[in-house]
Amino acid sequence: MKNTYRHTERIFEKVTTVITTILGNSLTFIVALFTVIFWITNKGFYTQDIHHCIGDMILGITFLSLFVIQKTFNRFAGSLHLKVNELVASHKPANNAVINVEEKTEHEISELSKEYAEMAELARGAIAKN
Repeated sequence: MKNTYRHTERIFEKVTTVITTILGNSLTFIVALFTVIFWITNKGFYTQDIHHCIGDMILGITFLSLFVIQKTFNRFAGSLHLKVNELVASHKPANNAVINVEEKTEHEISELSKEYAEMAELARGAIAKN
C-alpha cells in the first residue's frame, strides 16, 4: 500500500511539474488570449446587455491572469532556487543534499526536513547548556 501511494505521489508530482511548465509558457498565454477573443466575439458580445458583456470580460481577464501569475511564479521560483543553490554551493560546511531540493519528491523533502529539525533541536540543546 505504501509503495502504491509513493508511486502515485511521484506520478502526481511529475504531472503537476508538466502542467505548471505548460501554464507558465508564453505560447500557452497567446493561445489562451486568442481563445478568449474567439469566445467573446463568437458569443455575440455586441448584442448582449452590458451586464453580460462585463461578466464575460471579467471572466476572460481572470482566465488570462492565471497564465500571467503562473509565468511570474515560475520565474520567481526559478531565480530563488538558483540563488539558494548558489549560497549552499559556496558555503563549504553546508550539506549539499539540499542543492536542487525543488526537484526532490515530497517524501524526500519531508525526510530532509526531519533531519534539519533534529539538527535544530541539537543546536538549541547546545545553546541551552552554555
